[in-house]
Amino acid sequence: MSGYADVYQYWLNNKEEFWAKAAEKISWSKKWDEVYTPNDGPYGRWFKGGQCNTAYNCLDRHVKDRPGQAAIVYHSQMTGEVKSISYEDLRDEVATFAAVLRDKGVTKGDRVIIYMPMIPEAAVAMLACARIGAVHSVVFGGFAADELAIRINDCSPKLIVAASCGLEPNRVVEYKPLIDKAIDLADHKVDGTIIYQRPGQSAASLGENDADWDSLMDKAKAAGNKADCVELDATDPLYILYTSGTTGKPKGVLRDHGGHMVALQWTMQNIYGIAPGEVMWAASDVGWVVGHSYIVYGPLLQGATTILYEGKPVGTPDAGIFWRVIEQHGVNILFTAPTAIRAIKREDPEGEKIQESDLSSMRALFLAGERADPDTIDWAGRCLNMPVIDHWWQTETAWAITAIPFGLEKVPPKIGSSNLPMPGYDVTILDEGGNPLQRGEIGAITVKLPLPPGCAPTLWGDDNRYKQSYLTNYPGYYETADAGYIDEDGYVYVMARTDDVINVAGHRLSTGAMEEVIASHKDVAECAVFGIQDQLKGQLPLGVIVLNNGVDRSAEEIEKEVVNLVREKIGPVAAFKTAITIERLPKTRSGKILRGTMRKIADGEDYNMPATIDDPAILDELTDVFAPKLNKAT
Repeated sequence: MSGYADVYQYWLNNKEEFWAKAAEKISWSKKWDEVYTPNDGPYGRWFKGGQCNTAYNCLDRHVKDRPGQAAIVYHSQMTGEVKSISYEDLRDEVATFAAVLRDKGVTKGDRVIIYMPMIPEAAVAMLACARIGAVHSVVFGGFAADELAIRINDCSPKLIVAASCGLEPNRVVEYKPLIDKAIDLADHKVDGTIIYQRPGQSAASLGENDADWDSLMDKAKAAGNKADCVELDATDPLYILYTSGTTGKPKGVLRDHGGHMVALQWTMQNIYGIAPGEVMWAASDVGWVVGHSYIVYGPLLQGATTILYEGKPVGTPDAGIFWRVIEQHGVNILFTAPTAIRAIKREDPEGEKIQESDLSSMRALFLAGERADPDTIDWAGRCLNMPVIDHWWQTETAWAITAIPFGLEKVPPKIGSSNLPMPGYDVTILDEGGNPLQRGEIGAITVKLPLPPGCAPTLWGDDNRYKQSYLTNYPGYYETADAGYIDEDGYVYVMARTDDVINVAGHRLSTGAMEEVIASHKDVAECAVFGIQDQLKGQLPLGVIVLNNGVDRSAEEIEKEVVNLVREKIGPVAAFKTAITIERLPKTRSGKILRGTMRKIADGEDYNMPATIDDPAILDELTDVFAPKLNKAT
């Protein structure tokens, strides 16, 4: 079997056999008792009874064959530092930091929050946790103290491992004050923190429960302390990664060791076409699922070299930096968000800077994070003269639901489509009643159970919420919360979210969480947040507010306060910049706010009058308000 169609059909007919063969690429200390057990967890578990260790598979097993090969190339446009870390050196750093964690009382099953920017120490901390069986939860450094506190309460970590600061163009984001505030806010109290003081930056002030990373590492190295890999069950948790929930409360997506490794290694060869020793660059952040899967775990499982880049696609210093990094490090596959390519296109519309670099090493550009618009794909394809592949996946899945299997067969991609279902995913479009729809008909995109290895087996500590969120509306199927259709050739088109989670530059953000913050303002009576189109970021949140009666301050003053409040409580990652005061919200007769209709009005789209609207005149009022306000904001 060499073609996509044959392999997909083979998987469809032989699911357990397919994944058992894929699992042979992983080193097991004990082989599994059963490939798949359908009665465990919300929908089943993979490789029950098997024992393994993710850090061993990422590092130790490669040292013999490729000790001097670069495991990580760190390239920072913020500090100017570029350095290569070999598999052997990375293994030693990870083993040493794992010993540091162990000496701090961290044992198998304990949780550790990692609050780091894009520096090698972030990957070291993740792999060190995996080495001793601790469960890491990486929190993106752009999140505010309130959000960090929520995650502390949910996963009850023993320690927080953090850097002193993150670097953004023209500013330094001090992490320690945010961590201190989060610890004060949280009900769960951590034992302490380990802080990596970034060289060349002002040092964070350490208290009695804070330890210095370098001091602990120097002491461990002097004593020769290194932690061995702990034998773990395939179904033991590797990490928790929080994703937005529609209620505003984040969901702790759980990942296990065995199935995660099997799936990611399969994707490295078959989807991305990366062989051991080759170079992959996922231009993302370790705080997001892409960073987990394809900055850290996937490339290292495959014995490849991964690029860990600190910087922006533009402005650090210009729109040609991505292409210079590719030339400098011989990158074979680039994986980034459409937002990054749109930003580059805006700064370099003719693609002149692309022509200044030698991109002969690069074979394809993969896009994911939000829907890649046809103009962006067309521009990138013409300027790069190589395949540009949109593919679709979620925090919950850890790898692509749909893609082009570039390493298996270079099937032509379709512009506007997220392309073909990958082995492991039986994608089905259902109507509201759960009935399969015909090709070309838009409905809810679902995946017939079971989900493949690598997908979240549950949410951290909450099987019931997992079932309610993903498995209840369409029994026997996983609900993606996306809507779209499958065309006559089997290509999947993801058209929109079916819930109120919006996608801002590839970051899934909850409008419900933003509404909660806005509603806390003393002058706001009601509010709604929804995503509107943005040429650069895909979507941006727009807040509409109704003021309390008797408010005697200007609407403009309150709108600025609302924007600042969201920035303070949720963080800059929300990209919340516009609030508009209106007289009243459009609602159904039962009181449901018509966010979808408001979005269409704000985007200038045609809309049908909702049959259940309480007062149709409100929509004309919104049209009159939105146009001048949004034009001014733009």
